[in-house]
Amino acid sequence: MRVILSSNPYRDKGLRAATEAQRILNASGVENVLCLPFVPRKGERVNVPRHLKLSTLEQELPKADVLVCFGGDGTILHAARDATLHDVPVMGVNMGSVGFMAELERGELSLLSRLATGEFRIEKRMMLQVRLMRGEKVLMEDLALNDAVISKSAIARVAELEVLADGVLVSSMTGDGMIVSTPTGSTAYSMSAGGPIVEPGSRCIIVTPVCAHQLAARSMVLNDQRMVTVQLQKGSRKRLNLAIDGGKAVNLTGSERVEIRCSDKETKLIRLTDRSFYQIINQKLGGYHG
Repeated sequence: MRVILSSNPYRDKGLRAATEAQRILNASGVENVLCLPFVPRKGERVNVPRHLKLSTLEQELPKADVLVCFGGDGTILHAARDATLHDVPVMGVNMGSVGFMAELERGELSLLSRLATGEFRIEKRMMLQVRLMRGEKVLMEDLALNDAVISKSAIARVAELEVLADGVLVSSMTGDGMIVSTPTGSTAYSMSAGGPIVEPGSRCIIVTPVCAHQLAARSMVLNDQRMVTVQLQKGSRKRLNLAIDGGKAVNLTGSERVEIRCSDKETKLIRLTDRSFYQIINQKLGGYHG
């Protein structure tokens, strides 16, 4: 087994947690390598000890069996797409505040020895295929483990949106935007906007309006076979932004639309503990009472 230890240096200062994990894996006879989850921008200072030997995810993912991420949920989301494309299971160690997707907390690193003995299970999570379209032309395509957010492009303005399922109008709304999420993403931005909490192993597409200007606007749960389209209302001259899993936003115009459907790709998450989804809700969110 070959394990990548990918640590966010802004969360894991001096990569102390990652190097502790490396010692645990070395003692268990597990081959491993240290990587950063991103390439630092030119002139950006990153606190990494000089004696550590680092590789890159681009180089290591094709020959890895497991990717362990140290950071918050953003670090895991950042890695999920590339890991999924290489069919590499992902496990998170929470170095942030909530860390809803993380399997281990900082004080539970000793459990990593279970990787050597096979004492773990793999949980599959559905992903969304997100396409930015102009006519029949694909302008951009990406995968989302959490969500795709279509939002207004200026603070003082509103978004005028239409949501369609398989070409049939589902909702027409004015407000701050629309979140289209997976069950995994139901406990992220969608929940904050009033969307339902959905068990992460479910297969459905959740459509949640953000700060709608209509009393009747509600979150909806759609069949995972639907193709969801989000676009500007006809005649609207507003501009929109599209952000996938919290990444850099791209601009949309009235001639463009976002098409979202369930992907045939699935993120594989490694589970070392027996904590249930509801135990995690209670621990991370302070309890859920329906």
